[in-house]
Amino acid sequence: MSLNAHLDQLKKKHASLSDKVEQAQRSPGVDDLHVAELKKQKLRLKEEIARLTP
Repeated sequence: MSLNAHLDQLKKKHASLSDKVEQAQRSPGVDDLHVAELKKQKLRLKEEIARLTP
């Protein structure tokens, strides 16, 4: 897999997690720990994208 393809895949996962976080925050009764874990995953992806971006 090329670097650009890998970056595109990471960006798609990041966008998907953004949607999930937003949806979870709007839903009543969602566990705050679940939202925090989603945010951590999103941050890890963002850091990896930044590390791999030339």
